[in-house]
Amino acid sequence: MTRLRQRGFTLIELIIFIVVVGAGVAGILSVMDQVVRGSADPMLTKQAAALADSVLEEVLQKAYADPDGTNVGETGRPDWDNVDDFNGATQAAFGLPPELAGYTLTVAVIDGTATLGVAARRVVVTVTITARGESVVLAGYRANY
Repeated sequence: MTRLRQRGFTLIELIIFIVVVGAGVAGILSVMDQVVRGSADPMLTKQAAALADSVLEEVLQKAYADPDGTNVGETGRPDWDNVDDFNGATQAAFGLPPELAGYTLTVAVIDGTATLGVAARRVVVTVTITARGESVVLAGYRANY
């Protein structure tokens, strides 16, 4: 009588397979966990850069010097008509919506004449992501032309 050889896996082979696959799945899940945790970071940085860009653009569109020659009556952003009026401005001056409460915004206007060789103001907009302490800094020049 011939005996047929049985095919299949032994219990030990099956247990080893389960352990190896389980370790692989655990490794993949831990990597995915790190990726998901860090996925919001680029969005925060991009949003901070967009905010800094919009503020810098607004400031650079203003006149180099005060058109009416006086700062009398310029109490807030709607009245600011030249670049120097924005010096020291913060997010309170720009009336940021509550959704952007996690950012700190500052504007600095300094003399840029020595750098460019012509009468100019250097505008530096800094937006800090308060949760991470990371800052996005954009700078631009407004020349007197």
